[in-house]
Formats: sequence, C-alpha cells, structure tokens
Amino acid sequence: MSFIKVENLVKKYESNTAVAGISLEIEKGELFGLLGPNGAGKSTTISMLSGLLTPTEGSICINGIDIVKKPMEVKKILGLVPQEIALYPTLTAKENLDFWGKMYNLSGKELRNRVQEVLELVGLEDRKNERIEKYSGGMKRRINIGAALLHRPEILIMDEPTVGIDPQSRNHILETVKRLNSEGMTVIYTSHYMEEVEFLCTRIGIIDHGRLLAMGEKDELKRSVITMDKIELELSKVTPTVSERIEKLEHVESFTVEDRKVTINSRKSEELLGNVLSAISKMNIKVLSMKIQEPNLESVFLSLTGRALRD
Repeated sequence: MSFIKVENLVKKYESNTAVAGISLEIEKGELFGLLGPNGAGKSTTISMLSGLLTPTEGSICINGIDIVKKPMEVKKILGLVPQEIALYPTLTAKENLDFWGKMYNLSGKELRNRVQEVLELVGLEDRKNERIEKYSGGMKRRINIGAALLHRPEILIMDEPTVGIDPQSRNHILETVKRLNSEGMTVIYTSHYMEEVEFLCTRIGIIDHGRLLAMGEKDELKRSVITMDKIELELSKVTPTVSERIEKLEHVESFTVEDRKVTINSRKSEELLGNVLSAISKMNIKVLSMKIQEPNLESVFLSLTGRALRD
C-alpha cells in the first residue's frame, strides 16, 4: 500500500473549482515534486494534504489513515512548510522554535535538544538570539523550515519554500531537503521553479488549472513528449561546404547556420555528434565551443499546456 494515496481530490469555492479531480500515490521515502505555475492549484492541494482544508470531494490516506476522519493522527507525523512565513517577527529564532516545539508537545531537555539540532541543521545557530524581524528573507525561510522539523515528522510538505530569497539561502534549502530525504524522510515539494524540481525530485506531477496533467519519473516525462536534442556549435569559420556536409549526415532533422554558429536538431544527438565533428575537422575548421541541450521539464510543460511555465 502506498504511503500517501490521493483519490479524485476536488476543491470548489462556489463557482470556482481550484482542484479538479487529482489522484496520485507517493511511496515512503520518496521526494515527490509538484510542478506548476502560480494559481495552478498547488497550494490548495497541499492545504488539503496537510489537513488545513477539507476536500469538497475525494479522499486522502496517509500511512493508511484517512486525514478527513482522523486529522490529528496524521498531523503527528507531518511537517508543513507553508508558502507564507509562519513566525512571530518580534521573537528571536530560538523563541520561535521554543514556541512551535511546545505546540508539538515537546518540553524540557527534549525541546532544548531539538531546537539546538534544528538551528544547526538550518545553519543559523549563531543567529539564534536575533529577532526574526531583523532576518533576511532567506533566513526567515530557513527558520520556517526548522519549525516544521522539530517533532521529527515522517513527511515534510514544502510549499514554494524558496520564493524571493537570495541564492545562498536557496542553495542551503535545496541541500537541506536532499539531506533530509537521504535520511529517509518523505518529502512533497511544490514549486514553479523548473530547475529546483528537476534538481531535487525523481518523480514529478505537473499541475495546471487544478488538474494533474502528467505524472512520472523525470526521464519518463521527458520521453513522453516528441522533442529533439539541440547541438550548438561555434566554429572558427563557416563556408558553403559546411551546410552541404551537415545536410547529408544521418539523424539530422533540421539545422540553421548563422554567422559562425551552427544549430542542429536531432532525436539521436549522441550518434550524430561524432559524425558532425569528424565532418567539420575534415574541412580544416576548428570547433570553438560546443553545447548539447537535451529535452527538459520546460519542454514537457510547454508540450502539455501550450505555454511556458512563467507565462
């Protein structure tokens, strides 16, 4: 049985349907990504998974427990990192963690130890006595994550945890998520940042307009769309012979030549590349730079929705 099982999940607000029949399963120890633009229904789905919203239709079972019927049982094993900062700005980081730890029924030595461990995990032990209002956006988000980890949850749900932060904090958060998952924690990570989901997650669900458009492993999703690799070459010079030679090569779907830049589209770039380089070498032309651009999640999303993720 799947650790998390969602069946026909629907959330309606009067005439507006925010989530329209999502079904998915997540295994224990998985790092699952939910990818989609702002307003796609990610946060609403996450709010239902964490027990903050009641579904209009459908069911959610976590570790065999129905979250609608027994929400408090599920919340004992679940940590939520909301998109909005859930901290008291006039309290210090340590005071905030003390407060949230007590909400999870931690106390005494256990609470002190967990606060210290969490501060070290998020890299802010040396800033623990500063008030949150003095923190940068990235530091606030790191403490926000720390608060969700105090009770050692089995599942961590993260809703857009890197929005509007500096690159250093962003990298720290991504590495922390990878570490937690490598230690066995199940993570659900929502984002509209394509590169984050591609870096972190093995299996991904793509959501738009409240519907789950596709779900699978990264490579499986990339193979599901008809797309091609792109070979980009910068040459020392380009002669009319270059186009003639490239056009005759096997596996060349199309190509363009502009100034000294040659761009070749192919479904079998690995087989083609050696022949391209050999043909250019025989013309006494040097390759100054080379890049192969493979299909990515952006191309998958574009194929499924007809628009780029940030449109």
